[in-house]
Amino acid sequence: MNRHNLRGLYAITPDDFMLPRLIALVKAALDGGVRLVQYRNKSVSADLRRVQAGALLSVCRVAGAKLIVNDDISLAVAINADGAHLGRDDFSCGSLLAAREALGPDRVLGVSCYNDMACAEAAVVAQADYLAVGSMFASTTKPQAVRASLDLVRAVRQRFDVPVCAIGGISLTNAPTVIDAGADMLAVISSLFDVMDIAEEARRFQSLFPPLTQTTS
Repeated sequence: MNRHNLRGLYAITPDDFMLPRLIALVKAALDGGVRLVQYRNKSVSADLRRVQAGALLSVCRVAGAKLIVNDDISLAVAINADGAHLGRDDFSCGSLLAAREALGPDRVLGVSCYNDMACAEAAVVAQADYLAVGSMFASTTKPQAVRASLDLVRAVRQRFDVPVCAIGGISLTNAPTVIDAGADMLAVISSLFDVMDIAEEARRFQSLFPPLTQTTS
């Protein structure tokens, strides 16, 4: 059940210690239609992460977008972000359930499942709001990441009634195949933030998603 309307391009921030530059990058993505941003920065101190996350949350609020915090439940709750995303270090079902409780029912909980169906099962039990699958392709951000197949995206989509987010090496060229396999979201870093016109690139990604059909009563 897609209770948070999670769909489209999911912009993941690059590691950057310069807050003005980071804000400019995210604003450009938002100008291109991005409505879901993940703050991820493994290279700075906890104090700077809090400053950066808080500033980006304000920017996202103005644009009507959600901000998800990577791997830090406490920070997400402290700044009242829209949710948190957890990875391999937080895989155990017990910790996922604790994360769900800490976030409360209204914030988004995303979980990286890599190429592991058992992880997806545990995440669904813990009431995750979306499942991230990948790396789909070779990734410059995580070159040693485990790889997931399009068949796995299809299997997760068929088995669980939860939005599927594809991540890892996704570009405008290969994105259609991932969407066709059932991905509701495309998590992108380099292919979005390493281009000259970020807003236009975001528009191109968003245009790949077919319009939602509306049923009439």
